[in-house]
Amino acid sequence: MHQPALVIALIGALGIGAQWIAWRTGWPAIALMLVAGVLAGPVAGLIEPHAVFGELLEPIVSIAVALILFEGGLSLNFRELRRTDGAVTRLLVLGVPIGWGLGTLALYYAAGLVWPVATLFAGILVVTGPTVVLPLLRQSNVAQRPRAILKWEAIVNDPIGALCGLVTYEYLRRAGDGGTLLSVLGSLLAASVVAGLIGYVVAKAIGWAFQRGHVPEYLKAPVLLVAVIGVFVGSNLIQQETGLITVTVMGVALANMKLDSLRDIHPFKENVTVLLISGVFVLLSASLDFEVLRHFEWRFLAFLAALLFLVRPITVLLSLAFTKVPWNERLLVAWIAPRGIVAVAISGLFALRLDKLGYSDGSILVTLSFAVVVATILAHGFSIGPVARLLKVTGATERGLLIVGGTPWSLALADQLRQLEVPVTICDTSWQRLRPARSAGIATYHGEILAEATEDRLDMSQFQVLAATSDNEAYNALVCNEFAHEMGRDNVYQLGSGGDDEDARTLPESLRGRALFTSGHGVEEIVERDRDGWSFRKTRLTEQFDFDAAKADLPDAADMLLLVRKGGLLRFFSHASRPTPQPGDTIISYVPPMPAARRLQEEVA
Repeated sequence: MHQPALVIALIGALGIGAQWIAWRTGWPAIALMLVAGVLAGPVAGLIEPHAVFGELLEPIVSIAVALILFEGGLSLNFRELRRTDGAVTRLLVLGVPIGWGLGTLALYYAAGLVWPVATLFAGILVVTGPTVVLPLLRQSNVAQRPRAILKWEAIVNDPIGALCGLVTYEYLRRAGDGGTLLSVLGSLLAASVVAGLIGYVVAKAIGWAFQRGHVPEYLKAPVLLVAVIGVFVGSNLIQQETGLITVTVMGVALANMKLDSLRDIHPFKENVTVLLISGVFVLLSASLDFEVLRHFEWRFLAFLAALLFLVRPITVLLSLAFTKVPWNERLLVAWIAPRGIVAVAISGLFALRLDKLGYSDGSILVTLSFAVVVATILAHGFSIGPVARLLKVTGATERGLLIVGGTPWSLALADQLRQLEVPVTICDTSWQRLRPARSAGIATYHGEILAEATEDRLDMSQFQVLAATSDNEAYNALVCNEFAHEMGRDNVYQLGSGGDDEDARTLPESLRGRALFTSGHGVEEIVERDRDGWSFRKTRLTEQFDFDAAKADLPDAADMLLLVRKGGLLRFFSHASRPTPQPGDTIISYVPPMPAARRLQEEVA
């Protein structure tokens, strides 16, 4: 297939399709995207990137990686870095040279490469990369600290691998002309500093322009995209591969400026990154040539084993020695180190350069890099979940409900869920309103849920659903709209229905959470019914007592609120969704007070 439009459409369909299948099945997305690219490329011949894109393939991939690194940098907040207890700094300062040295030894003695080529390739392999680590972390339930360590290491160290390879290549190239390692390091260090300064200055300029209204809202995202591409290309003109440093520094600098505009831009940037990661994986895996497998030798298996079980573990354990990071977290970080498919592209580039310098081993770099990518993606992609559980380095295993607003109604609901052993946390800014919940033994969070400090004090990954139930419907809508992106719009609920979008007196549905109850009771209705003695009732469904029987048993005015499934899974009845109850489910309904005669009859029975 040589029609660019069809190829681009197919790449997008395969990449996003693989991510969707990964979401549905829990399989690692990076492995599925790798398989999709190989099947569509060298196996079926549907995608031939070099034939379709030609010389544009390398700049397309390079710019995509730059944008991915920039978006990753935007997620790196220094507060999160402080929670890693210095682990990221040690992996950067100590881990890179240790990994480089150990990798060189493994490539020389196990893979049989000559020293110069082994040194160059080991430099490329010192890092992991956001194109593989970010999708892996997105799908796994890893605890906060090791998650932060793996994410920071992947993004911050990513440019360093290219620079390590570049240092080796430049030394080999200049050695014949009398160049020394010190001169090479000096020039590359100077270029790297300049690249970092460019990224920081551009970030400051963008922040200054955004804060003072010099860029309209509709142009802020395009300005960022163009700026990232511009500084990346410009830095690479000064010194090849330093553009990655520029965009990383630029992203991190912007992330820590507290720009309000970035909150609105970030979802768009994340969407672009998901598309780019999918596209890069499929594109580069489709460009692989099975001819490279002919160069594969059995001794390479010994190198892969050394890389997985010796080089990475020793590097991490030595780097994190005598730190506050617990041993189980160190072991997880020591095991998880997938290499991205971009390593194949970089290795291929240096392979051509090494051939020109007369190093014959350079031709097998692509074979080795492809083997490393496949081995690490499969080994780490499929094992991160089981290993995290084995080492007890997972996040909350039981994900519960976060209720925003300490009201008598929310307290009664939390008490019902607690009886069903569903984790519940009530959040409110008033210590007094939280007192009944504390007295009842219900978990509470005293603070403003929308405050920036809450990100450090409340782990949102422990909640599957949020329900905003304060006495202010506009505030409830604000809370739901804030967390809809993080938790999913189908998992944020609030009291009250949005009403008609054409009604100027009501908030539109797009700004609200899903309405609790199918009838969408508002705050005033709940307060009135609570005053009239309404209460919650639990009904367990069985094969004999099914959903229809449960509905018939409820009073006419009663409303079903939610059902609790095995394992604590919550499903709400709302105006937008009506879950299908099954035997074993427990339904919580909001019912009016029973007449005195019927109450007495039930008590006697």
